[in-house]
Amino acid sequence: MRDNTQAEILAAGAVAAFTVDLLVYPLDTIKTRYQSQGIVGQPGRPAPVSHGLRGLYQGIGSVVFATLPAAAIFFISYESAKSALKFSLPSTAPQPAIHALASAGAELASCTVLTPAEVIKQNAQVLQRSSSSGHSRSSSIEALHMVWRSEGGAGRRLWTGYTALVARNLPFTALQFPLFEIFRGQIWNWKRGGAESSHTRKDYADSDQLQDTRQSKETRQNGLKSALVETGLVTGASAAVSGSLAALLTTPLDVVKTRIMLNAGSSSAPETTWEITSRIVRKEGVRGIFRGAMLRGTWTALGSGLYLGSYEMAKIWLKGTSPDHPNFS
Repeated sequence: MRDNTQAEILAAGAVAAFTVDLLVYPLDTIKTRYQSQGIVGQPGRPAPVSHGLRGLYQGIGSVVFATLPAAAIFFISYESAKSALKFSLPSTAPQPAIHALASAGAELASCTVLTPAEVIKQNAQVLQRSSSSGHSRSSSIEALHMVWRSEGGAGRRLWTGYTALVARNLPFTALQFPLFEIFRGQIWNWKRGGAESSHTRKDYADSDQLQDTRQSKETRQNGLKSALVETGLVTGASAAVSGSLAALLTTPLDVVKTRIMLNAGSSSAPETTWEITSRIVRKEGVRGIFRGAMLRGTWTALGSGLYLGSYEMAKIWLKGTSPDHPNFS
């Protein structure tokens, strides 16, 4: 992959991640607090039920700090893996399998950065902070100190959730990205009468229309604006539908992941994944294992639509407005 292409993907992933984090973070906080209700009353664990809608941005600092590099790692790994797999595998290899393998490899890489941030974020989201008292330090710092003082040490606790995060994200991305590519391709084919594939339209900035150097600068800029809007809508809709379906199906894995990461900030002894899962099923049943499914589906639909929509729009904009691009000089 060319260096300038990697830089464009890096910047596009960062823009998309930052946009989504700020806009949909409150929904993630509500979901975390709802899923954590089953552990209220455990020693050392704050009771998040009474939080209501206060402090919906608690823990945002750790996410912003980690998401930008994690998103860059994911998208560069995903795009690179897709290109490598298409080159190395037979042409008859199914595209959904290529997309699933590429997204799985990208998740394994990005989760190494995301895991400590997720542990800090989720413990910060359920911290009880009185609205009448002042707080001189951020909720993320408080959560880090809580994890640091927990049994087993900060190093072990911060990385406790890596396996659970991977176990949730791998099935999620393996479902979402093949569905996303299929939905996006179908929509483009429907809009274009089958004349253009999703990959042709996705790289609109390199299409014949933008490569016609005889067009006026104003016409080319209008073409870029049209491509941005259309790509954002198609990509956003495809990502929202595929993301919500994948989120609903993987909710049990998300519930277990949330409990494991919240346990990292507890004063109680660390529990295994099996112990936590068994307790949820035994005490709360099917309803407990799917706790927050609708919230997660809604949050993911909105987040995925904005995330991948803004990512693809940013890629087109960066290509189309680059000083080195022959069509917009």
